[in-house]
Amino acid sequence: MKRIDWLRLLILSLVWGGSFIFFRILAAQLPPLTTVFSRTLIGTLAVLVFMRVDKTPLIIPRSQVPKLALLGLINCVLPFTLYAWGETRVSAGVASIINATTPMFTLLVAGLVFRNDKLTGGRIAGVLCGMAGVAVVVGPDVLLGADTLGEIACLLAPLSYGFAFQVGRRITGMTPPALACAQLGMATLLIFPLMVGIDQPWNLPSPPLSGWLAIAGLGVLSTGFAYVVYFRVLASAGPTNLSLVTLLVPVSAVLLGWGVLSEPMAPRAAGGMALIAVGLAAIDGRLIRRVRGFLNPQPAAASPRDN
Repeated sequence: MKRIDWLRLLILSLVWGGSFIFFRILAAQLPPLTTVFSRTLIGTLAVLVFMRVDKTPLIIPRSQVPKLALLGLINCVLPFTLYAWGETRVSAGVASIINATTPMFTLLVAGLVFRNDKLTGGRIAGVLCGMAGVAVVVGPDVLLGADTLGEIACLLAPLSYGFAFQVGRRITGMTPPALACAQLGMATLLIFPLMVGIDQPWNLPSPPLSGWLAIAGLGVLSTGFAYVVYFRVLASAGPTNLSLVTLLVPVSAVLLGWGVLSEPMAPRAAGGMALIAVGLAAIDGRLIRRVRGFLNPQPAAASPRDN
């Protein structure tokens, strides 16, 4: 990946790590479908504002509409709802550990289903190392009292993301902001009737100011802005590299919890972050190739004058 792609991944990890804080605030204030609808609606509006300021036209080829509807379903509606419901039964720590399996699902879907990405030993080892780092960062205590149904719900979300990466890369003729806006708009249309029929939001009490601020942060930062960055990385670096952000999100969540909510950061966090760094380096491959080249330098080719 290019340096700009790594920078975008770090930005994504921050805004998606912040979503844990927003979800924590909203969990006791709104039902899951209403939270998801609010997130996708505000995210759509945020991208539209961004496109207006950036003077980016919203061009949606008619041939891409079915793919956009599918992408809105498997990249937004399903995973957002699964996590929103799953986190009513399991802790945010368990959910973040499960979310870190996204690169593994992405590799398996790309290599076994679509057969467009090689399942090399180094990449698989890197993913496993990164997942181990996530588990160390979050710690073993979060696994106590976990709910099986909640874990299954959270586990289905990364699988959905694995297929969504492949669908997203097959949508052509659209800029990253337009693609983000169309995907979120489709998701909003899909979730709306479910939200109205199940949650009946007109009967819900209005959330306090903290809830409204959490909704705004979740929609504007963790959804609208995040998906503009998301599709830029997808177009530049591909789905497998993009999925690496899920290894960074728990680190960002820990750091944000420490800095914003004054939550204690366990000493094990440093060791876990080091494991994640090693895993990312193994998946990227360039650092390993440079070290290997330094340890085993190739002899320079002989010039004609030497013969």
